[in-house]
Formats: sequence, C-alpha cells, structure tokens
Amino acid sequence: MRFIHTADWQIGKVFRRFGEREALFRQARLDVIDALGALAMREEAAHVLVAGDVYDMETPLPATRRAPLERMRRFPHLTWHLLPGNHDPHRPNGLWDQIAADDPPVNIHLHLSSEPVAIADGVWLLPAPLTRKSAVDDLTAWMDQAPTPPGAIRIGLAHGSVQGFDSAGEAANLIDPQRPERAGLAYLALGDWHRTLKITPRVHYAGTPEPDRFDSQIAGKALVVTLRGGGEPEVREEIVGRYRWQRLRADLQADEAVADEAARWRAIDALPQAVLRLDLTGTLSLAARQALETVLERLEAACAHLEYDLTGLHLRPSRADIEAIDFDGALRQVAEELGRRIDDAGADPQARAVAEAALTRLYSLVTTGERA
Repeated sequence: MRFIHTADWQIGKVFRRFGEREALFRQARLDVIDALGALAMREEAAHVLVAGDVYDMETPLPATRRAPLERMRRFPHLTWHLLPGNHDPHRPNGLWDQIAADDPPVNIHLHLSSEPVAIADGVWLLPAPLTRKSAVDDLTAWMDQAPTPPGAIRIGLAHGSVQGFDSAGEAANLIDPQRPERAGLAYLALGDWHRTLKITPRVHYAGTPEPDRFDSQIAGKALVVTLRGGGEPEVREEIVGRYRWQRLRADLQADEAVADEAARWRAIDALPQAVLRLDLTGTLSLAARQALETVLERLEAACAHLEYDLTGLHLRPSRADIEAIDFDGALRQVAEELGRRIDDAGADPQARAVAEAALTRLYSLVTTGERA
C-alpha cells in the first residue's frame, strides 16, 4: 500500500505583506495540488491523505471553496481524502456541508465523522476530524477501539499537536504519539505543524506543501508512504512547493563584506523562487552603506520577495565620506556633528539612529545628485 501524506494547504490564505505579489503566493497554494497529484501518479499511489487545514478559514468565498476541488478533479485516478482541521473545522451547515451539497468530484472523500472507512482491499482509514478550532480531548482516542476486520491495515488521519513535544503548530488539541501502539495503526498521518517532521517511525507530520513563514523549512514537502505487511512504514520526503523560504544572517564588519555577501545572495539556487529575509548587523562606512542599498534594490527585483532588518547595522563615517559631502563648508560642519553624535557611546540608541538616518540621507543627496 502506497499513498501520499500532505496537510496544511490553507487555501485562501492572505499574503498582504507581499504587496503586488500577493496573488502569486495565493496561486502557488493551488498549483501545489497539481504537484501533489503528479507526485502520486509518478509514485503509483492511488490515495492522497490531506491531514487537515485544506482551507485557511471557515468561510471562504465560493470560488475559493471550489478552486481546490476542481484541481483534484483533474486527477480522476486518485482518491483525495480531506479532513477538517483547526482552520476549517466541521460545523453544522458550515464549510464542509456546503462542499458536500455542491456536488464535489467523485474522487474526493470528505471525512467528517470519526468512523473507519475502507479505502482499499484490507486497508482502513481512521479519521479524526475537528468540529471546532480546539478540542479538550485527544480526538484520536477512539481509534483504540475502532472495529476493523482481522488483519486489516489501519491508518490514522488527524490534525493537532503531539503531547510532550515542543509544538510548532497552531491547533490546541493534543495527540498521543503512542496512538499507533495503542490502536494498532500502521501509520498516523498528522497535520498542523508546518514542518515535515518524524515523531516516531509510525507518526509523521507532512508539513505544508507550500511554506508561508520563515524559520520553518525552506521548501514545501509531501511524504510518500509505503506500507508492507506489519513492518515499519517506508517514508520518503519529496519537495513539491514552488517557493524557497530562507532567513540569512550576515555581520558586515568591513566594507568589503558587502560585495562578498552580495555574491553569496546572488548565488542562491532558484533565486527567482526565493523568499528571503536578511538580518544584517555590523558597521559600515557611508559609501558601503549606499552600496548595500543598491545591492538590496537589485536583489529585491531578482527574487520572489525580499525583506530585511537593518536595525543592527551601524555607521562609521570615514574621512572620505565626510569630504564627499563637503570638503570645507556648512554641510561639512553638519556632517561632522552628525558623525560625533553617532560616535557618542553614551548617546540614546534612538538619537543615534536618527543621526545615522540623517547622515545617510545627506550623503545620498550629495553623492547621487538626488533632490528632496
């Protein structure tokens, strides 16, 4: 038995932080369904298990609600098993009842109740759908006593946080990581954490197939799971996401470091699909700071999205910097006074930041011919 384990599609998620590129990231969450279908076909897996949070909200617009269903319809030889999660719980007359009433494709199975379902000869799926955003009890506990034929392969499907483990997820409901031993499960497919993670040989989080945050994982993945008899499952990670999320840090303690780091950033694999966060620290001259700004402007145009934090980056104006502003005159006096405020070790950090911003602006106005 081979199947694809995925979760946390969160269709309809809003990406306002990306401005004019928001639509690209919303579209990628739909396009990854095609990648999952292609993966299943390539691996000859007849089933795709989606462990919750198919949608990002309980009340998506009708077009948003139908869009992923139509993508799945394009793979008629696959059966897609959908489970309500904490973002899209199953409530009376809510999202999932609307989907059920909307003539969904026949290759989509909505698992809206906790009861065993035969999905193949001798293989039973035990789903644990969420009916609210959080649950007090372990929703997988019913699996211990769930009736299935003798010798059946039992697969659990749930959405929540594993007990006794540092959760990086959002769902408040806890799941016992020993559930496979207690319930005789060959595999427990989990959703909620956006990182692909092995808890035990039989308990895995698929992670999101299209990342949406830094400090999670670089690329979106799905799991190819193969069950053979009573042995441990064979689980293989496969990249399916389009964008690559990377958070990089650099300490720029010398002007020459700007060119070195720029070359490193430019060498990132698949740069047009890169979503980058740069945390920069150090001390630069005004000329190097201006060069850095040019580098960042061009890098922003080269990648999918760029954001950066320069609060830890400070100025050390050189003599050449000051002379570039004014060799001997009123602007020279202003520049030197700002330089003294920057160098004042006892200065308030906010006052220093204001002085740095003013000197940087003055340098830019003079050296580029820019006018306010």
